[in-house]
This record gives sequence, C-alpha cells and structure tokens, in this order.
Amino acid sequence: MSAATTRSRTPDRLCAEAIDLARTAAEEVAYPGIVGEHLGMVSEGDRVVTHYFECKEPGYRGWRWASTVARASRAKVVTLDETVLLPGTDALLAPEWVPWSERLRPGDMGPGDLLPTDAEDLRLEPGFSGEDEPAPNSAISDDMAELVEAEDIEVSAGTPANLPMAPRRGSIAAVAEELGLRRARVLSRYGLHVAADRWEEAYGPKTAMAQAAPATCVSCGFLNRIGGTLGQAFGVCANEFSPADGHVVSLAYGCGGHSEAAVMPAPPRPPQPVIDETRVDPFPLRPSPDSGSVSAAPDEATAELGHS
Repeated sequence: MSAATTRSRTPDRLCAEAIDLARTAAEEVAYPGIVGEHLGMVSEGDRVVTHYFECKEPGYRGWRWASTVARASRAKVVTLDETVLLPGTDALLAPEWVPWSERLRPGDMGPGDLLPTDAEDLRLEPGFSGEDEPAPNSAISDDMAELVEAEDIEVSAGTPANLPMAPRRGSIAAVAEELGLRRARVLSRYGLHVAADRWEEAYGPKTAMAQAAPATCVSCGFLNRIGGTLGQAFGVCANEFSPADGHVVSLAYGCGGHSEAAVMPAPPRPPQPVIDETRVDPFPLRPSPDSGSVSAAPDEATAELGHS
C-alpha cells in the first residue's frame, strides 16, 4: 500500500498529519521495535483516519498495525480511537477453525477423557423404545398377558394362534431384549457400513499380510465368532502369536498363524550307513617306510647306541 492511499473522500488534514500520535499508540500496544515504517492511511469517514504501520514480528509476515485517529467537529485536537493488528493481502493466516469433533482421530482419547456423542450422529439410530405397542386385542399385548401368569399356563392342544396369550419369551419386548435392541440407540446401517470399511482396511483381504497368508480366517481355529449383523463378515482373532490378536478381523483376512497352515515337521532321521561290497580296500598291516616324518636312512649316532 502506498503512502498516499485514500478512499473516494478526502481525509481530514489534521488527522492525516497525526502520524506520530498513531505510531506512539501502536508502540504502546506492541513490543519495542515491532512497529515499522508508515505504510499509508485510509479515510474511514468525516474526520476519521486510519494509519497503517509495518509489523516486524517474525510470525506475522504481511500484517499491519492500524491506529485510527479522529477529530471532533470544529476541534483542533486529534484523539486516538483504537489500535489493532490487522492482516494484509499477503499476510500469513492461521487455518480455519475446525470443531473438535472433526479434529478427533482414533487413538486420541486417553484415560479419563469423555467423548460426547452428537444427538444427530448418523452412525446411530433409536433402539426399540416400546412406543409401537401391539393392539389391545393382540395375542402379544400386555392386556392379554395379564389374563394368566406365564408359569400357570397349561399345555393345550391346538395351534399357537388359538392360545389366549403369547408367552413372555415371544413378546416384542423380549425379542428386542434378546437381540440387544432395547438400548436407547443402536448402530444404524450407515454406522455398520463405516465400521466394516474401517475394520477391513486394517485387517481385511487387501492387506499385505492377507495376500501372503496360506488360508483365510474363516477356516482358522483361532477365530472367535461375534454376534449381530457384522458377525457374518467379521470375527475376533484369539491367536497370541498373530499380529491381529485381540482385533476384529475380516473372515477373508489371513496370516501365517493360521491353525491349519502348517504342521510341525518331524525331526530328520540320519541316513543309513552305506557299505560298498563290490570294492576291496587294502589295509596294510605295517606302514610303509617313507610314510612317517622320520627319515628311513639309519643314523650313525643312533646306530651306535642300539637305537633303531
């Protein structure tokens, strides 16, 4: 910005000349030596002018100190309005603020941390609350259940439709309780899909370990099946030597720790000794005279002493 930058209206002369007042105000707010040269001024209105100064703070490249001065009507004294630090056109700005719920990543939670779940979380949906009650004349309604205690019912002939009431184990609430649907919220279809995608990415058939495995987890004896809808495609590994021990793995995953991948080899047996009966090897009873390290020629000194 040039030193003569102005708006369409002409700046007030006294306010435009109050550069020292604006600099002094900026220096009081900033640290010593942070306020640089005067970059220009902008007319904000009648008798209101903003002076810009260079910011020498290392972490604020392109920022400017802005001191706004004003003068009352028919007054000769210029007063200070405010002093702030503003970014310029080429200023370094912090990234846009992201809510903590979007910044959170797996593994960020520690002991004692609480993670509230959004009421509109797409991964969850309401469970069975009992609001959709059957009709009063239904065989599984509460009104019909009060007619007779379940333990006092006698076995009668006929189809279950002819019974005055349905057993408690056959009621909607009992089935929902058995299936784990009586919770306030359960996994939605979207929640099931994102969980399956996440688990398959970590321990799925496309991993390097699964590509080199001799067989898949569906035939492994260390696989522990899980219930629910996800149990059709996933299980928990229980092999302490497997890299997926204690993790949810895809049934199409595999590793070298498969229970039927290999059998411990038997210790090798030494080969039987081979005897060649078609060839005769001579074994002399006495060694040849020239086979030793002592010369075979008689020594005169030892001959006199009677040595051989």
